[in-house]
Amino acid sequence: MFTKDIFADTSTAFAYKSDAEIEKAYWLFNIIKNEPLVKLGTAVTNFALKYHLPVEGLIRSTVFEHFCGGINEEDAMKAVEKLFRYGVYSILDYSVEGAESEESFDRAFRKTLHLIKLGAQRKEIPFAVFKPTGLGAFDIYRKVSEGAKLDSGEQAAWNRIRERYDRLARAAAEHQVPIMVDAEESWMQKAVDDLLEDLMHEYNRKQVYVITTLQMYRKDRLPYLKDLLERARSGGYKVGIKFVRGAYMEKERERAERLGYPSPICENKEATDKNYNDALRLMMEHVDNGLIYNGTHNEDSALLLANLIEEKGYARNDPRLWFGQLYGMSDHITFNLARLGFNTSKYIPFGPVKYVMPYLIRRAEENTSVTGQTTRELELLATERKRRKLD
Repeated sequence: MFTKDIFADTSTAFAYKSDAEIEKAYWLFNIIKNEPLVKLGTAVTNFALKYHLPVEGLIRSTVFEHFCGGINEEDAMKAVEKLFRYGVYSILDYSVEGAESEESFDRAFRKTLHLIKLGAQRKEIPFAVFKPTGLGAFDIYRKVSEGAKLDSGEQAAWNRIRERYDRLARAAAEHQVPIMVDAEESWMQKAVDDLLEDLMHEYNRKQVYVITTLQMYRKDRLPYLKDLLERARSGGYKVGIKFVRGAYMEKERERAERLGYPSPICENKEATDKNYNDALRLMMEHVDNGLIYNGTHNEDSALLLANLIEEKGYARNDPRLWFGQLYGMSDHITFNLARLGFNTSKYIPFGPVKYVMPYLIRRAEENTSVTGQTTRELELLATERKRRKLD
Protein backbone atom coordinates (compact mmCIF):
# COMPACT_ATOMS: atom_id res chain seq x y z
CA MET A 1 0.00 0.00 0.00
CA PHE A 2 1.26 3.44 -0.94
CA THR A 3 1.12 6.30 1.53
CA LYS A 4 1.18 10.05 0.89
CA ASP A 5 4.92 9.94 1.45
CA ILE A 6 5.22 9.11 -2.25
CA PHE A 7 4.31 12.73 -3.00
CA ALA A 8 6.98 14.23 -0.73
CA ASP A 9 9.96 13.80 -3.05
CA THR A 10 10.54 17.33 -4.34
CA SER A 11 13.70 16.39 -6.23
CA THR A 12 11.53 14.20 -8.49
CA ALA A 13 8.63 16.65 -8.55
CA PHE A 14 10.73 19.58 -9.74
CA ALA A 15 13.55 17.86 -11.62
CA TYR A 16 12.32 19.43 -14.86
CA LYS A 17 12.53 22.98 -13.47
CA SER A 18 15.68 25.12 -13.45
CA ASP A 19 16.66 27.12 -10.38
CA ALA A 20 15.29 30.25 -12.03
CA GLU A 21 11.95 28.51 -12.73
CA ILE A 22 11.73 27.35 -9.11
CA GLU A 23 12.31 30.90 -7.90
CA LYS A 24 9.72 32.29 -10.31
CA ALA A 25 7.10 29.72 -9.27
CA TYR A 26 7.75 30.47 -5.59
CA TRP A 27 7.30 34.19 -6.24
CA LEU A 28 4.13 33.63 -8.28
CA PHE A 29 2.37 31.43 -5.71
CA ASN A 30 3.25 33.90 -2.97
CA ILE A 31 1.34 36.52 -4.97
CA ILE A 32 -1.57 34.21 -5.77
CA LYS A 33 -2.16 33.37 -2.10
CA ASN A 34 -3.12 37.02 -1.53
CA GLU A 35 -6.84 37.10 -2.39
CA PRO A 36 -7.30 40.91 -2.46
CA LEU A 37 -4.25 41.19 -4.72
CA VAL A 38 -5.62 38.52 -7.08
CA LYS A 39 -8.97 40.32 -7.31
CA LEU A 40 -7.29 43.66 -7.96
CA GLY A 41 -4.92 42.13 -10.50
CA THR A 42 -7.80 40.44 -12.31
CA ALA A 43 -9.76 43.69 -12.58
CA VAL A 44 -6.73 45.67 -13.76
CA THR A 45 -5.77 43.00 -16.29
CA ASN A 46 -9.28 42.79 -17.76
CA PHE A 47 -9.40 46.58 -18.05
CA ALA A 48 -5.98 46.73 -19.70
CA LEU A 49 -6.81 44.02 -22.23
CA LYS A 50 -10.20 45.56 -23.02
CA TYR A 51 -8.62 48.91 -23.83
CA HIS A 52 -5.59 47.38 -25.59
CA LEU A 53 -3.06 48.61 -23.05
CA PRO A 54 0.41 47.01 -23.43
CA VAL A 55 0.21 44.34 -20.71
CA GLU A 56 0.34 41.12 -22.73
CA GLY A 57 4.11 40.91 -22.43
CA LEU A 58 3.94 41.10 -18.63
CA ILE A 59 1.15 38.50 -18.48
CA ARG A 60 2.96 36.18 -20.85
CA SER A 61 6.21 36.27 -18.86
CA THR A 62 4.49 35.57 -15.51
CA VAL A 63 1.17 33.77 -14.96
CA PHE A 64 0.73 32.74 -18.62
CA GLU A 65 4.19 31.19 -18.82
CA HIS A 66 3.59 29.21 -15.63
CA PHE A 67 0.12 27.81 -16.43
CA CYS A 68 0.17 27.66 -20.27
CA GLY A 69 2.31 26.03 -22.92
CA GLY A 70 2.36 28.98 -25.31
CA ILE A 71 0.28 30.95 -27.78
CA ASN A 72 0.10 28.05 -30.26
CA GLU A 73 0.74 24.31 -30.41
CA GLU A 74 4.23 24.83 -31.80
CA ASP A 75 5.13 26.72 -28.61
CA ALA A 76 3.43 24.08 -26.48
CA MET A 77 5.38 21.22 -28.06
CA LYS A 78 8.49 22.43 -26.24
CA ALA A 79 6.75 21.72 -22.94
CA VAL A 80 5.37 18.43 -24.28
CA GLU A 81 8.82 17.16 -25.21
CA LYS A 82 10.34 18.33 -21.93
CA LEU A 83 7.68 16.60 -19.82
CA PHE A 84 7.99 13.36 -21.76
CA ARG A 85 11.66 13.13 -20.88
CA TYR A 86 10.43 12.59 -17.31
CA GLY A 87 7.77 10.05 -18.26
CA VAL A 88 4.84 12.50 -18.25
CA TYR A 89 2.38 12.66 -21.15
CA SER A 90 0.61 15.83 -22.33
CA ILE A 91 -2.88 16.84 -23.39
CA LEU A 92 -2.90 20.00 -25.48
CA ASP A 93 -5.91 22.14 -24.67
CA TYR A 94 -6.87 24.97 -27.03
CA SER A 95 -8.16 27.22 -24.25
CA VAL A 96 -9.70 30.09 -26.17
CA GLU A 97 -12.89 31.12 -24.35
CA GLY A 98 -15.61 33.68 -24.70
CA ALA A 99 -15.92 33.57 -28.48
CA GLU A 100 -19.53 33.44 -29.65
CA SER A 101 -19.45 33.40 -33.46
CA GLU A 102 -19.90 30.44 -35.78
CA GLU A 103 -16.55 31.37 -37.26
CA SER A 104 -14.85 30.97 -33.87
CA PHE A 105 -16.66 27.66 -33.23
CA ASP A 106 -15.47 26.34 -36.60
CA ARG A 107 -11.94 27.52 -35.83
CA ALA A 108 -11.97 25.63 -32.51
CA PHE A 109 -13.35 22.55 -34.27
CA ARG A 110 -10.54 22.65 -36.85
CA LYS A 111 -7.95 23.16 -34.12
CA THR A 112 -9.27 20.17 -32.16
CA LEU A 113 -9.32 18.01 -35.28
CA HIS A 114 -5.70 19.01 -35.89
CA LEU A 115 -4.79 18.03 -32.32
CA ILE A 116 -6.36 14.59 -32.79
CA LYS A 117 -4.20 14.07 -35.87
CA LEU A 118 -1.17 15.40 -34.01
CA GLY A 119 -1.82 12.89 -31.23
CA ALA A 120 -1.81 10.09 -33.79
CA GLN A 121 1.71 11.17 -34.79
CA ARG A 122 3.14 11.90 -31.35
CA LYS A 123 3.20 9.24 -28.62
CA GLU A 124 3.61 12.01 -26.03
CA ILE A 125 -0.01 13.10 -26.67
CA PRO A 126 -2.46 10.28 -25.77
CA PHE A 127 -5.70 12.32 -25.80
CA ALA A 128 -7.35 15.33 -27.38
CA VAL A 129 -9.78 17.60 -25.53
CA PHE A 130 -12.28 20.38 -26.11
CA LYS A 131 -14.64 22.58 -24.12
CA PRO A 132 -18.36 22.44 -25.06
CA THR A 133 -18.71 26.21 -25.38
CA GLY A 134 -15.71 26.20 -27.70
CA LEU A 135 -17.93 24.50 -30.29
CA GLY A 136 -21.25 26.22 -29.68
CA ALA A 137 -23.10 29.00 -27.87
CA PHE A 138 -23.84 28.54 -24.17
CA ASP A 139 -27.49 29.54 -24.59
CA ILE A 140 -28.10 26.81 -27.17
CA TYR A 141 -26.82 24.18 -24.74
CA ARG A 142 -28.92 25.73 -21.98
CA LYS A 143 -32.12 25.69 -23.99
CA VAL A 144 -31.59 22.11 -25.13
CA SER A 145 -30.82 21.11 -21.53
CA GLU A 146 -34.05 22.72 -20.35
CA GLY A 147 -36.10 21.13 -23.12
CA ALA A 148 -37.02 24.57 -24.47
CA LYS A 149 -38.34 24.92 -28.00
CA LEU A 150 -35.70 26.13 -30.45
CA ASP A 151 -36.51 28.50 -33.29
CA SER A 152 -35.23 27.63 -36.75
CA GLY A 153 -31.94 29.51 -36.31
CA GLU A 154 -31.29 27.92 -32.94
CA GLN A 155 -32.11 24.47 -34.29
CA ALA A 156 -29.64 25.00 -37.11
CA ALA A 157 -27.00 26.06 -34.58
CA TRP A 158 -27.67 22.95 -32.47
CA ASN A 159 -27.41 20.75 -35.55
CA ARG A 160 -24.01 22.30 -36.30
CA ILE A 161 -22.87 21.61 -32.72
CA ARG A 162 -23.93 17.97 -33.03
CA GLU A 163 -22.15 17.66 -36.37
CA ARG A 164 -18.92 19.07 -34.91
CA TYR A 165 -19.06 16.59 -32.01
CA ASP A 166 -19.76 13.66 -34.31
CA ARG A 167 -16.95 14.52 -36.70
CA LEU A 168 -14.48 14.81 -33.83
CA ALA A 169 -15.61 11.51 -32.30
CA ARG A 170 -15.31 9.83 -35.67
CA ALA A 171 -11.81 11.26 -36.12
CA ALA A 172 -10.86 10.09 -32.61
CA ALA A 173 -11.86 6.53 -33.52
CA GLU A 174 -10.18 6.66 -36.94
CA HIS A 175 -6.91 7.99 -35.56
CA GLN A 176 -7.16 6.02 -32.29
CA VAL A 177 -6.73 9.13 -30.16
CA PRO A 178 -9.53 9.32 -27.55
CA ILE A 179 -11.15 12.69 -27.07
CA MET A 180 -12.20 14.20 -23.74
CA VAL A 181 -14.99 16.73 -23.42
CA ASP A 182 -14.82 19.10 -20.46
CA ALA A 183 -17.83 19.80 -18.24
CA GLU A 184 -19.25 23.27 -17.63
CA GLU A 185 -22.15 24.79 -15.67
CA SER A 186 -24.91 22.42 -14.52
CA TRP A 187 -27.71 24.28 -16.30
CA MET A 188 -26.19 23.60 -19.71
CA GLN A 189 -24.61 20.21 -19.01
CA LYS A 190 -27.53 17.87 -19.73
CA ALA A 191 -27.34 18.64 -23.45
CA VAL A 192 -23.64 17.69 -23.39
CA ASP A 193 -24.27 14.55 -21.32
CA ASP A 194 -26.93 13.29 -23.71
CA LEU A 195 -24.90 14.07 -26.80
CA LEU A 196 -21.80 12.33 -25.44
CA GLU A 197 -23.76 9.29 -24.36
CA ASP A 198 -25.06 8.92 -27.91
CA LEU A 199 -21.49 9.18 -29.20
CA MET A 200 -20.23 6.63 -26.67
CA HIS A 201 -22.96 4.29 -27.84
CA GLU A 202 -21.77 4.70 -31.41
CA TYR A 203 -17.99 4.88 -31.10
CA ASN A 204 -17.07 3.15 -27.80
CA ARG A 205 -18.01 -0.35 -28.91
CA LYS A 206 -14.63 -2.08 -28.68
CA GLN A 207 -12.59 0.53 -26.88
CA VAL A 208 -13.04 4.02 -25.48
CA TYR A 209 -12.71 6.94 -27.88
CA VAL A 210 -15.25 9.34 -26.33
CA ILE A 211 -14.67 10.49 -22.73
CA THR A 212 -17.12 12.61 -20.75
CA THR A 213 -16.28 14.65 -17.65
CA LEU A 214 -18.04 14.36 -14.30
CA GLN A 215 -17.74 17.23 -11.83
CA MET A 216 -17.99 15.42 -8.54
CA TYR A 217 -18.87 18.49 -6.49
CA ARG A 218 -22.34 17.96 -7.95
CA LYS A 219 -24.61 15.87 -5.75
CA ASP A 220 -26.23 14.13 -8.71
CA ARG A 221 -23.11 12.87 -10.47
CA LEU A 222 -22.66 9.59 -8.57
CA PRO A 223 -26.26 8.49 -9.27
CA TYR A 224 -25.79 9.61 -12.88
CA LEU A 225 -22.64 7.48 -13.16
CA LYS A 226 -24.45 4.43 -11.78
CA ASP A 227 -27.23 4.86 -14.34
CA LEU A 228 -24.75 5.49 -17.18
CA LEU A 229 -22.83 2.32 -16.38
CA GLU A 230 -26.05 0.30 -16.41
CA ARG A 231 -27.13 1.78 -19.74
CA ALA A 232 -23.69 1.05 -21.16
CA ARG A 233 -23.85 -2.56 -19.96
CA SER A 234 -27.26 -3.13 -21.53
CA GLY A 235 -26.34 -1.13 -24.65
CA GLY A 236 -23.06 -2.92 -25.28
CA TYR A 237 -20.72 0.08 -25.19
CA LYS A 238 -17.86 1.29 -23.01
CA VAL A 239 -17.75 4.34 -20.77
CA GLY A 240 -14.88 6.84 -20.64
CA ILE A 241 -14.91 9.11 -17.58
CA LYS A 242 -12.70 11.99 -16.60
CA PHE A 243 -13.25 12.76 -12.92
CA VAL A 244 -12.77 16.31 -11.63
CA ARG A 245 -14.08 18.10 -8.59
CA GLY A 246 -15.38 21.14 -10.49
CA ALA A 247 -14.54 24.75 -11.27
CA TYR A 248 -17.79 26.74 -11.01
CA MET A 249 -18.79 26.35 -7.34
CA GLU A 250 -19.42 30.00 -6.50
CA LYS A 251 -21.33 30.57 -9.73
CA GLU A 252 -23.47 27.46 -9.17
CA ARG A 253 -24.40 28.41 -5.63
CA GLU A 254 -25.09 32.04 -6.50
CA ARG A 255 -27.43 31.12 -9.34
CA ALA A 256 -29.29 28.56 -7.23
CA GLU A 257 -29.84 31.13 -4.48
CA ARG A 258 -30.87 33.83 -6.93
CA LEU A 259 -33.40 31.64 -8.75
CA GLY A 260 -34.61 29.81 -5.66
CA TYR A 261 -33.73 26.19 -6.37
CA PRO A 262 -31.59 23.81 -4.27
CA SER A 263 -27.89 24.14 -4.93
CA PRO A 264 -26.59 21.22 -7.00
CA ILE A 265 -23.25 21.47 -5.20
CA CYS A 266 -22.23 19.34 -2.21
CA GLU A 267 -22.58 21.09 1.13
CA ASN A 268 -18.89 21.03 1.97
CA LYS A 269 -15.46 19.77 0.94
CA GLU A 270 -15.84 16.53 2.90
CA ALA A 271 -19.04 15.64 1.02
CA THR A 272 -17.34 16.43 -2.30
CA ASP A 273 -14.33 14.31 -1.40
CA LYS A 274 -16.56 11.37 -0.48
CA ASN A 275 -18.57 11.75 -3.69
CA TYR A 276 -15.38 11.83 -5.75
CA ASN A 277 -13.74 8.85 -4.09
CA ASP A 278 -16.92 6.75 -4.12
CA ALA A 279 -17.21 7.39 -7.86
CA LEU A 280 -13.58 6.33 -8.39
CA ARG A 281 -14.20 3.08 -6.49
CA LEU A 282 -17.35 2.41 -8.50
CA MET A 283 -15.63 3.04 -11.80
CA MET A 284 -12.75 0.75 -10.88
CA GLU A 285 -15.31 -2.05 -10.54
CA HIS A 286 -16.27 -1.42 -14.17
CA VAL A 287 -12.89 -0.52 -15.67
CA ASP A 288 -12.94 -3.64 -17.86
CA ASN A 289 -15.76 -1.85 -19.66
CA GLY A 290 -14.32 1.65 -19.60
CA LEU A 291 -11.52 4.14 -19.03
CA ILE A 292 -10.68 6.29 -15.99
CA TYR A 293 -8.93 9.64 -16.14
CA ASN A 294 -8.36 10.79 -12.55
CA GLY A 295 -8.04 14.55 -13.02
CA THR A 296 -7.26 15.67 -9.49
CA HIS A 297 -4.91 17.83 -7.44
CA ASN A 298 -6.08 16.05 -4.30
CA GLU A 299 -3.41 13.76 -2.87
CA ASP A 300 -5.95 11.44 -1.20
CA SER A 301 -7.83 10.84 -4.46
CA ALA A 302 -4.62 10.27 -6.40
CA LEU A 303 -3.42 7.87 -3.70
CA LEU A 304 -6.76 6.05 -3.71
CA LEU A 305 -6.58 5.19 -7.39
CA ALA A 306 -2.91 4.19 -7.16
CA ASN A 307 -3.74 1.77 -4.34
CA LEU A 308 -6.83 0.42 -6.11
CA ILE A 309 -4.69 -0.32 -9.16
CA GLU A 310 -2.22 -2.21 -6.95
CA GLU A 311 -4.90 -4.06 -4.97
CA LYS A 312 -6.75 -5.24 -8.06
CA GLY A 313 -3.58 -6.32 -9.80
CA TYR A 314 -3.72 -4.03 -12.82
CA ALA A 315 -0.51 -2.95 -14.50
CA ARG A 316 0.46 0.55 -13.43
CA ASN A 317 0.63 1.59 -17.08
CA ASP A 318 -2.68 -0.05 -18.04
CA PRO A 319 -3.97 2.15 -20.93
CA ARG A 320 -7.41 2.37 -19.29
CA LEU A 321 -6.06 4.02 -16.12
CA TRP A 322 -4.77 7.59 -16.09
CA PHE A 323 -3.84 10.37 -13.70
CA GLY A 324 -3.77 14.03 -14.73
CA GLN A 325 -3.06 17.47 -13.34
CA LEU A 326 -3.02 20.94 -14.82
CA TYR A 327 0.25 22.33 -16.15
CA GLY A 328 1.87 24.47 -13.48
CA MET A 329 0.15 22.74 -10.55
CA SER A 330 0.68 19.66 -8.36
CA ASP A 331 3.95 18.54 -9.90
CA HIS A 332 4.55 16.50 -6.73
CA ILE A 333 1.64 14.25 -7.73
CA THR A 334 2.34 14.06 -11.45
CA PHE A 335 6.06 13.37 -11.46
CA ASN A 336 6.19 11.08 -8.45
CA LEU A 337 3.42 8.88 -9.90
CA ALA A 338 5.24 8.88 -13.24
CA ARG A 339 8.43 7.75 -11.49
CA LEU A 340 6.48 4.80 -10.07
CA GLY A 341 5.34 3.80 -13.56
CA PHE A 342 1.74 5.08 -13.57
CA ASN A 343 0.20 6.79 -16.62
CA THR A 344 0.37 10.48 -15.79
CA SER A 345 -0.28 13.56 -17.88
CA LYS A 346 -0.45 17.31 -17.80
CA TYR A 347 -3.24 19.39 -19.30
CA ILE A 348 -1.37 22.06 -21.25
CA PRO A 349 -3.53 25.03 -22.27
CA PHE A 350 -2.44 27.20 -25.16
CA GLY A 351 -3.79 30.08 -27.23
CA PRO A 352 -3.46 33.85 -27.65
CA VAL A 353 -2.93 35.54 -24.30
CA LYS A 354 -6.06 37.70 -24.34
CA TYR A 355 -8.32 34.75 -25.18
CA VAL A 356 -6.79 32.45 -22.56
CA MET A 357 -7.30 35.01 -19.78
CA PRO A 358 -10.60 33.48 -18.51
CA TYR A 359 -8.72 30.22 -17.98
CA LEU A 360 -5.86 31.98 -16.20
CA ILE A 361 -8.24 33.94 -13.98
CA ARG A 362 -9.94 30.69 -12.92
CA ARG A 363 -6.54 29.21 -12.04
CA ALA A 364 -5.60 32.23 -9.95
CA GLU A 365 -8.98 32.28 -8.19
CA GLU A 366 -8.91 28.52 -7.68
CA ASN A 367 -5.49 28.66 -6.06
CA THR A 368 -6.65 31.51 -3.86
CA SER A 369 -9.90 29.88 -2.76
CA VAL A 370 -9.12 26.15 -2.60
CA THR A 371 -8.13 25.31 0.96
CA GLY A 372 -4.50 24.37 1.19
CA GLN A 373 -3.72 24.35 -2.55
CA THR A 374 -1.41 27.35 -2.68
CA THR A 375 -0.08 26.62 0.79
CA ARG A 376 0.88 23.12 -0.35
CA GLU A 377 2.55 24.41 -3.51
CA LEU A 378 4.56 26.89 -1.47
CA GLU A 379 5.58 24.26 1.08
CA LEU A 380 6.91 21.99 -1.65
CA LEU A 381 8.68 24.81 -3.47
CA ALA A 382 10.23 25.96 -0.19
CA THR A 383 11.49 22.43 0.46
CA GLU A 384 13.02 22.27 -3.01
CA ARG A 385 14.58 25.73 -2.63
CA LYS A 386 16.18 24.55 0.59
CA ARG A 387 17.37 21.32 -1.02
CA ARG A 388 18.95 23.32 -3.84
CA LYS A 389 20.28 25.86 -1.36
CA LEU A 390 18.36 28.69 -3.04
CA ASP A 391 16.84 30.18 0.11
